[in-house]
Amino acid sequence: MRRPIVAMGAVGSVLGLAACGGGDGAADGEMEQVTVGVIPIVDTAAIWLGEEQGFFEEEGIDLEIQTTSGGAAAVPGVVSGDFDFAFGNTLSVMVAQNEGLDIRYVTNGTTTSGNTERDFSAVVVPADSDIQSPADLSGKTVSVNNLNNIGDTTIRHVVEEAGGDPDAIDFVEVGFPDAPAALDRGQVDAAWILDPFLSQVLDEGSRAVTYNFVEFDPELDIAGYFTTAQKIEQEPELVEKFQNAMNRSLEYANENPEEVREIVGTYTEISDELREKMTLPRYRTEFDRESLQKLGSAAVKYGSLDQEPDLDTLLP
Repeated sequence: MRRPIVAMGAVGSVLGLAACGGGDGAADGEMEQVTVGVIPIVDTAAIWLGEEQGFFEEEGIDLEIQTTSGGAAAVPGVVSGDFDFAFGNTLSVMVAQNEGLDIRYVTNGTTTSGNTERDFSAVVVPADSDIQSPADLSGKTVSVNNLNNIGDTTIRHVVEEAGGDPDAIDFVEVGFPDAPAALDRGQVDAAWILDPFLSQVLDEGSRAVTYNFVEFDPELDIAGYFTTAQKIEQEPELVEKFQNAMNRSLEYANENPEEVREIVGTYTEISDELREKMTLPRYRTEFDRESLQKLGSAAVKYGSLDQEPDLDTLLP
């Protein structure tokens, strides 16, 4: 049975937190409780489906899903031990690594659709906005869910590629569920929004200026599930069980798009009609190193990272 969602915010500062080890793992035949922090967006549909299908239970895992506002909030949750694993975007984990935190991915989570005409991530503006291209975002206020992260990094890259000034964008932090209202009230000139919220604002008349993820790189892996190096070393059997269940969940989600649309309705308030219009990501088990190296380089260029990420350590 699916456990209820428990809202979670950022768990303190990333810096200064020490990794906490878990227990010795469940004895044979016993269920072991595992808490995973996720963002309630279409990207995380696979884990909800995997729980529904019993993949985690078959591995001996009693799964508890808790919601977070983004990867930057999930990182301290994992480091402090509040989460055993968490879903976080690839740049959030690169930033944590850059700050000296030894956290590592155990599975992939979500990848762009590969469709430059309609992806599940976009920067949107009101229908009557004078912003017509990514270059026009220069000098404008744009909302992202977390600052100095995958949203503003990919947007800066796309804006610069279009001939605009990436340093002239005024980014402000607004959660995905609140971004449509901020755009409607004129608090921001443009908003970066992911599905299922993206389909809602486009249906209501807003325009997509750039599908920033897929325009950055059509093979970009957006996020995955990570934990601490200490947990990987001390609880290898539990980590392997989670990997097995999560990879089955990713494969199942990719093969059953209609079930993805249905499950999203259990942890968001998006209507059946809008969920049918959503553009779904790809759910794959392998990471694309080339696109992630490109992301890391862009993050160094725009100041989110001090140095290139160590993908050999970061990826499984």
